[in-house]
Amino acid sequence: MSKRHSVFKVDAMKIMMRLLWATTALALLTGNAMAVEEAEYELLHEDGDFSLRLYAAHIVAETTVDADFEDAGGKAFSRLFDYISGENHPQQEVAMTSPVTQQSAGQKIAMTSPVGQQGQDGDWRVSFTMPASYTLETTPEPKHPDVTIRKIPARHIAAVRYSGFWSKEKYQRNLDALQSWIADNDLEVVGEPIWARYDPPFKPWFLRRNEVLVPVAAPQQSD
Repeated sequence: MSKRHSVFKVDAMKIMMRLLWATTALALLTGNAMAVEEAEYELLHEDGDFSLRLYAAHIVAETTVDADFEDAGGKAFSRLFDYISGENHPQQEVAMTSPVTQQSAGQKIAMTSPVGQQGQDGDWRVSFTMPASYTLETTPEPKHPDVTIRKIPARHIAAVRYSGFWSKEKYQRNLDALQSWIADNDLEVVGEPIWARYDPPFKPWFLRRNEVLVPVAAPQQSD
């Protein structure tokens, strides 16, 4: 194979991946958009764009990629999308939240939001949240060796919500603001920051919902 042909093949694969992501995201914005399930949480306190939440325990499918901050989500997406599209060992038929999907060679899993991204020893761990009906026992086993299933226990999360571009600079600016808010509210950080995105890449930047999430200890109860 010539070098020129190899370059064309790589470019074609990149285009196909972008189309795959756009098609999937479009499905979430059309007839099925109202049914997209989010990780469950109780809102404990709200202060403008900042909030303290108590998240219920939930299951995630995740993978770790070696990429920079802004490219990690795209690099991990195809691996995770293949998993929820049927590249798994089905355990049982599951009554899904809307939209209802069908089983073929593997079990399909409803898309949920947000897509989470978290730093890990210089790499990035990207995760999809599974529908709340799943447990560790009923979640299908991934076929890809780099996709893992993990249960996140119930935990308190400090969050800041913002719109705009998916840049490292904007993420860092909001993380800094959130850390200041955490300190002002006498909360104790107990985990690494998480970047959460709720919208597809073609949604206008000013309409996007993005969040920075930081695990914190349960707040002290006042007498």
